Amino acid sequence: MTEESSGRLPEPAVDTIAAVSTAPGPGAVALVRLSGARAVDILDALTSDDAAMSDHGEGAPARSPRLLRIEEPGTGELLDRALVTIFRGPHSYTGEDMVEISCHGGWLVPSLVLEACLACGARSADPGEFTRRAVLHGKMDLVQAEAVLDLVEGRSRALHGSAVFRLERGLSRRIAELREELIGLEANLVHHIDFPEEDDAPVPLDRVLASASGLRDRLDELLATAPEGELLREGALTVLAGPPNSGKSSLYNALLGEERAIVTEVPGTTRDALEVVVSLGGFPFRIVDTAGIRETDEVVERLGVEVARRYLKRADLVLFCVESHKDIGPGEREFLEGLGDVPVVLLRTKSDLVDGEAEHDPPTPGAREVVSLSVVDGTGLGRLRKLLPSLVYGGLVRTGVSVPALTRRRQTEGVRSARDHVAVFIEDLEGGIPAEMAATHLRPAETALEELLGVISTDEILDRIFHDFCIGK
Repeated sequence: MTEESSGRLPEPAVDTIAAVSTAPGPGAVALVRLSGARAVDILDALTSDDAAMSDHGEGAPARSPRLLRIEEPGTGELLDRALVTIFRGPHSYTGEDMVEISCHGGWLVPSLVLEACLACGARSADPGEFTRRAVLHGKMDLVQAEAVLDLVEGRSRALHGSAVFRLERGLSRRIAELREELIGLEANLVHHIDFPEEDDAPVPLDRVLASASGLRDRLDELLATAPEGELLREGALTVLAGPPNSGKSSLYNALLGEERAIVTEVPGTTRDALEVVVSLGGFPFRIVDTAGIRETDEVVERLGVEVARRYLKRADLVLFCVESHKDIGPGEREFLEGLGDVPVVLLRTKSDLVDGEAEHDPPTPGAREVVSLSVVDGTGLGRLRKLLPSLVYGGLVRTGVSVPALTRRRQTEGVRSARDHVAVFIEDLEGGIPAEMAATHLRPAETALEELLGVISTDEILDRIFHDFCIGK
């Protein structure tokens, strides 16, 4: 090692960041990442393999993995032998010089390698800082960056498919097309304003209005994807409700595939809400097992019923369980009808205890579907799993997830802002307001779409987006 490599390196003009990019804990391999102007210099400070160091120059082949000694700065003590890959900017994830050190996994080795990187001049990366630098260097836009987080955190094939589509600029292209259409509208309006008195004006006002109306309609179409798109990330809140001992907890365990909820023949066993995310038909659902809805003087159970009612107010879907051999009482009918527009599936549980088809009162108003169900012999479970996605994700079930869809509130707010400004522009023109005054609404609409993609951005927007990223991504 040289004298320089044994100590802290000079601070670069733009600092170099480092982080462990794999989850902590036991594992075969861990990845330590470096990005910045001094990434390769820091690597040279960590190894005494002269042959490898000589290949690190500007003319070295990019992305050529090499097995190198990773050593303690100053002492030369071997920390690990690791597979090291150099990515020269701008042809890297961040657009900067990057080094990826694939060392042995576990708790200790990755942390020792990271400490060595920091001792040689790197700075600990902030959450999402690698992807943030990728955005700042033009390697991806903000919509793609959000797709990266969904790809990492996704727990369903539907979200995975949507994230891949957005990472490949599927949604970005649609937003960019709408922005170009808006710019074209502004250009047409300029032509109209420049020639207001001409009989054969290049762009008549009715053509401007038609163009603006078409743009507003396309913005509305994109906005219509937001309810289902945003549910892809969190999962549709699906509440199991019904009288005590109606089979809710048994169904919860069956959908989950393991015994998570306590099941007994004693009514009122469930006192609190149990929640888990499961994938049904490839789509995410937040299944919540709640206390049985009934009037009770028992304090703990009454608190459980209140928790159940709070979940029901926010539900995207309700699975109402009633035993197959029982009719729905007046109180239960009133309860179901009070759920409003929330989709309700009436589940006739414990069908294995009934010989043949049970006779029941007419279907309850408000129930979209009625499914006969038994978790003992599996009756109805397959049908239920196929049915639920169509009730909550109907649009995406029909089109598939590889379509432009808004999956985050930031995206929805941006498109809605653009749409509202265009709508006010149309109202002003139709109301006789001069075109040059109505045009003041078009620039804010364009700004809203530009902020979505990151064409223009502020630190506040960037901080908001990368707040939820893990360190090392």
